[in-house]
Amino acid sequence: MTSTQRFRDRRFLTGHVHDILSFYAPTVKDPQGGFRQNFLDDGTPYDDASKHLVSSCRMVFNFCEADRLFGEPGFRNLWQHGLEFIRAVHWQEDRGGYVWSFNGDSIDETNHCYGLAFVMLTHAACLARGDEQSKDDLYRTWTILEGRFWLADVGLYADEISADWQQVSTYRGQNANMHMCEALMAAFDATNDTQFLDRAYLLARKIAVEQSALSDGLVWEHFKQDLSLDMEYNRADPRNLYRPWGFQPGHQTEWSKLLLLLYKRRPEAWMLQRAQELFDRALKIAWDDVHGGIFYGFDPDENICDLDKYFWVQAESFAAAALLATASGDARYWDWYDRIWEYCWQHFVDHKHGAWFRLLTAANEKVSERKSLAGAKCDYHTIGACITVLDRMPGA
Repeated sequence: MTSTQRFRDRRFLTGHVHDILSFYAPTVKDPQGGFRQNFLDDGTPYDDASKHLVSSCRMVFNFCEADRLFGEPGFRNLWQHGLEFIRAVHWQEDRGGYVWSFNGDSIDETNHCYGLAFVMLTHAACLARGDEQSKDDLYRTWTILEGRFWLADVGLYADEISADWQQVSTYRGQNANMHMCEALMAAFDATNDTQFLDRAYLLARKIAVEQSALSDGLVWEHFKQDLSLDMEYNRADPRNLYRPWGFQPGHQTEWSKLLLLLYKRRPEAWMLQRAQELFDRALKIAWDDVHGGIFYGFDPDENICDLDKYFWVQAESFAAAALLATASGDARYWDWYDRIWEYCWQHFVDHKHGAWFRLLTAANEKVSERKSLAGAKCDYHTIGACITVLDRMPGA
């Protein structure tokens, strides 16, 4: 089997998902509750006390999808174990919010739309696996979002609110809204409630059409309170985990993927057009012709401003390429899919211990022995990208 045939083969993709999960499954269950979220390259867990809402949710989603794909009781047991931790420990009934992170004895109770997006995604996934209580959890999350975060006057969600719900940050950003779009489509699929799809549609139009028109057709990350571009936000912190400075190629291609998932549910021509434009420009600017792979960021003059290679950027991009190839019929997107996958298979997939490395230099060298970090990586993007492609294949 050639590499092209392998990467497009259903058996390869399902096998790869299983291989990634096999890296985590033996030690991921924390006897103290929830999941271990920090792992070294060889699979050794470390810092069990640090847990993050985003990873707690993403790992439940991973094991829900594994349950759907493989039907193994161990995967069902894992997502149920992780879900219980979200309900019993992350959720705080007295203040009506979720703990953002635990770091030893300290906790961060700041309310983040980004976190609630993954709470909604998780409950949608669990509901789809037959957990009926998740329907109530999902609608409770929707109520919080509607009452606390939704800014009807500008058509976006606020990003951050203080723990006591008294102070709403004036920062406006695309990243939390992007993941809300993703979660809302999952909520629609799980409930068939069209209000979720309606909101996902509004977010996609707002970011991928209206806001991107302010930045030459590409998605800028940061906005001021009136939704004008904030070109200085985090300029001194370009590697910020959730709010990096610059244009993010991975977010251009991630929006490309989301637009095509929306296109599947409510097809309109602009979705396919914008998906192609975002993907084409991102890869033209950010593909490394010397060492392969996609750089992390570029500035408004299209100069690369962050030379690192992140796992999630590559994964989201090959998923987008496959969806574009299917939706457009243009074979050059399969060429991109194969090229990105070949690069990932050579450099990001850990063929010795399993799963993917998180971060490489421009020359594809590892920068750390830490494979997974609370809030930063649990192979949600890699598993999700493979499943996105699998769900579009014949027989899905």
